[in-house]
Amino acid sequence: MTINHIRKSLLGAALSCIAFVSIGSNVSAAPHVDKDGFIQYWTILEPISVNGLNKSAVRAAVEREYFPAQLSVLPKDGDKVTIAGNEHIWHAASTDQYNINLYFFSEAYKKPTSNVLFWCVTIIDCPQEMKNVRLAIGSNAASVWWVNGQEVIGIYNDRQTVIDDGVSKRITLKKGRNIIRGAVINAGGATDFCARILDANDQPLKTFTVQVPAK
Repeated sequence: MTINHIRKSLLGAALSCIAFVSIGSNVSAAPHVDKDGFIQYWTILEPISVNGLNKSAVRAAVEREYFPAQLSVLPKDGDKVTIAGNEHIWHAASTDQYNINLYFFSEAYKKPTSNVLFWCVTIIDCPQEMKNVRLAIGSNAASVWWVNGQEVIGIYNDRQTVIDDGVSKRITLKKGRNIIRGAVINAGGATDFCARILDANDQPLKTFTVQVPAK
């Protein structure tokens, strides 16, 4: 096989693992939670160039303002922001796996995969108030996470994605809409993340739906 054929084969395999979804205005919510509670639907911004994986570098990266309201915006598929003169697009992404593969995401949109930051947002809708739950995440590599605007987890340095690698303190999810936001930073190679909610007994929570912002 030529390098080009190999590349196309790998990308084809990639797209079989992560589905890119354009959501119409007639869709407001769907399950998008697997049997183990992993959230499978996110809106992801095309990667931003950054450097460093240690705590100080990651803190500097996530605390910098790249675009207005970056810790409160609820992006829709196709929304655009301008960062350092370059246009970046938010894309809806879903997967039938437990994790979202950001390497394949970037490859599909012909974007860089090394020395980059990905902003990821999802909205979960809870049928009732849920106390003493915890956000549990894993990422390759470093990442920082917020729930309803409050930072709850940060994991740093070069690392592989491990299920429940970072677990928040116990928090309360509101009845109705709750916003989960992550910033994942990769230095090079593979990059992905996974996230789920653990209930008061540290069991995966699956009684919520994932909202999809209408276009």
